Amino acid sequence: MIILPAIDLKDGKCVRLRQGKAEEATIYSDDPVAQAKTFLAQGAEQLHVVDLDGAFQGEPKHAPVIAEIIRALKIPVEVGGGLRTDTHIETLLNAGVARAIIGTRALEKIETLAALVKRFGNRLAVGIDARDGFVQVKGWVETTGTRAVSLAQQMETVGVKTIIYTDTATDGMLGGPNLKAMKEICLAVPGCNIIASGGVSAPEHVTALKALGCANLYGAIVGKALYDGKTTLAAMMAAAK
Repeated sequence: MIILPAIDLKDGKCVRLRQGKAEEATIYSDDPVAQAKTFLAQGAEQLHVVDLDGAFQGEPKHAPVIAEIIRALKIPVEVGGGLRTDTHIETLLNAGVARAIIGTRALEKIETLAALVKRFGNRLAVGIDARDGFVQVKGWVETTGTRAVSLAQQMETVGVKTIIYTDTATDGMLGGPNLKAMKEICLAVPGCNIIASGGVSAPEHVTALKALGCANLYGAIVGKALYDGKTTLAAMMAAAK
């Protein structure tokens, strides 16, 4: 299992939101590239980046900064936020992004996903954000009537290989992941690699995820806990190994 430190971009800065709420943003760095280099120096194997302005506004807003991060790090970087068109995805991948993450679009235009997967292969990932088991879209401002498990199964059917699953109620709260929901997703789509997101903030949380015994639980994203000094990347990676 791998640990992916998170960089969330808003107004050109590195921030963290509380439960995805734009009005509850804490700024941690004015220099996202420097923050990315810090994670690299601490041993990061991969990086998770979200263009928050892109997610809220429906189109990428931090392409230059993301491109700079990719050039600086030379490790796999996955990026999501506002990727609503093929061009958005292609531009990111051409810039060197390892995985482009789509969310809202996967739900709204599921019939086009098979073509996207055929075109972009394993470099296309789907982010499923859910509260109480129901999918949220458009930067978590809309809750749909679609169950997360059902959407994940549809993703697997059309060939998606990587799903980033975020429990939005636990995100930024430092209280641990929703283990029940994580196990449910993993068991529902055995053919997909699952990356856990939301509440993973201590080594024991990583240990608990591993204890679920899900072979397809590929990794976990850690954000606020690192920025607040609640844990270290080294400690989280040690637990993951």
